[in-house]
Amino acid sequence: MARVTRPLVTRLWTGRELAHMSRPMNEIEIDARGLLCPLPVLKLAKRMKSLAAGDQARLLADDPAAVVDVPHYCAESGHELISVIEAQGGQVYLVRKAG
Repeated sequence: MARVTRPLVTRLWTGRELAHMSRPMNEIEIDARGLLCPLPVLKLAKRMKSLAAGDQARLLADDPAAVVDVPHYCAESGHELISVIEAQGGQVYLVRKAG
């Protein structure tokens, strides 16, 4: 059985491979659980500034407004919202920094 990897899933889902998948990436985790709007997005924005293009941030948030705020922040800033997963009593947002 083939091992399922992010590049494989990306290739199967989009029909193409992403060039940045070939380089090692930096991924940080931001725990914003227990914080209310707008603090989860503000923490994400602050930490995104220190990342290089293509690096990723994993945001843990349980604020109900984050469901709207995080996608809006990504759209406005040009960052890519890779996934949103319901987990750990809230959501896990995976965001890739724009280059």
